[in-house]
Amino acid sequence: MKIIIIGCGKVGYALAQQLNDEHHDIVIIDNSAACLQPALSALDLQGIVGNGTNFRTQQEAGIEDADLLIAVTNQDEINLLSCLIAKKTTECRTIARVRNPEYFQEIAYLKQCLDISLAINPEFAAAREIAHLIQIPDAMEIDTFAKGRVDLLRVAISEHSPLHNMTVQAFSKRFNHEILICILVHDHQVSIPNGTTILQAGDMISVILPKEKIPAFYKVTKLSVTREIRNVMIAGGGTISYYLSKMLMKSGIHVKIVERNRERCDLLSATLSKATIIHADASEHEILLEEGLASTDAFVALTNMDEENVFLSLYTNKVNPNCKKIIKINRLELDEIIDDLPVGSIISPKHITAEHILQYARSQSNSYGSNVEALYRLMDNQVEALEFHVGENSSVTDIPLIDLHLKKNLLICCIVRGNQIITPSGRDSIRLHDTVIVVTTHKGLQDISDILLNNGR
Repeated sequence: MKIIIIGCGKVGYALAQQLNDEHHDIVIIDNSAACLQPALSALDLQGIVGNGTNFRTQQEAGIEDADLLIAVTNQDEINLLSCLIAKKTTECRTIARVRNPEYFQEIAYLKQCLDISLAINPEFAAAREIAHLIQIPDAMEIDTFAKGRVDLLRVAISEHSPLHNMTVQAFSKRFNHEILICILVHDHQVSIPNGTTILQAGDMISVILPKEKIPAFYKVTKLSVTREIRNVMIAGGGTISYYLSKMLMKSGIHVKIVERNRERCDLLSATLSKATIIHADASEHEILLEEGLASTDAFVALTNMDEENVFLSLYTNKVNPNCKKIIKINRLELDEIIDDLPVGSIISPKHITAEHILQYARSQSNSYGSNVEALYRLMDNQVEALEFHVGENSSVTDIPLIDLHLKKNLLICCIVRGNQIITPSGRDSIRLHDTVIVVTTHKGLQDISDILLNNGR
């Protein structure tokens, strides 16, 4: 596809890099030559210095022939106007990043009026992911497939876990082949395990299972699924905190927000009447202790400083080790540094935004066989989990899985067929209109046929 990206910040650069790797024709527009330079130096793409809302600039980028325009500047108005101009003059599909809560409340109306294909709010998406993590306290990461019916959970194996020294095959039999281990992290090495792989204490595993099987999984593995989170303390009162608080309070969870800015506190108090708003600096540990950090069920660090979020989580782990901890990180390069630290789950709004947009772009690039309905990049982008909808003319249908010549380091984890969720064996086959979930170390799969060696040829 020919894709125009407006805005070369962190999100724009990440999108350009990934889409360029997948051999799309990319043109990126930014009004700053300095912002464009890193992308132009590192990637094989065209860059234009200019305003994305200017039709002549869009013409220079080739808007008449473009398949997709993605507007991800830091200004909602520029993003929306850029999409409007593109749609009024071409048949190009458009995506806009929309962050302002006032705009987002009217997003259905704006999408209809401006004919926007996709609107993504990074803060809302991040809040939704945090809320999901709080619902399942022991999961470090949760990704959802099949419209919420199937979850991919990332958990740690403790030395007291019954999974210690268990083979993957024995694990599968233990759960009657309904729960599948699809990713293993052992000694910092990421792999897709086979039946003979032995699980050990300290390993991280990702399991895929129907949502209704989560209690059974937690019972057998002795994870504390029964630990209900009743109260949450949030450091930082930004937009994510606002969205998250509304979500949690709907579930009956008490929310306490610590925010250093007085005006922001007043606004939160007016809009979140059931939450407790504390005007204080969250970096002052005495304040957190006074407000009940030692007894809170979950702590979420959402300040604007990555380092502060890390330190706050480490301190929380010291005074309340059983507390669920979630931190926001904007600089993805910090992931490797803090990977071994007890900071809990890590959320990146920019990463989530890029994932959503890439998912849509991939779905639109398919011309036959199937569409990518969901895409998650896991384990520092070493693994991808994809959900395919199988359409006409697919080369993988009605063939037993054991007879498919699959790529190595690839696992068909789940088949959803109507109301049936299937953990597949070699005797199962993929059918027309199935939803198929695949986990692989290969990058850039766009069609279900890409799971085959040489695409089946």
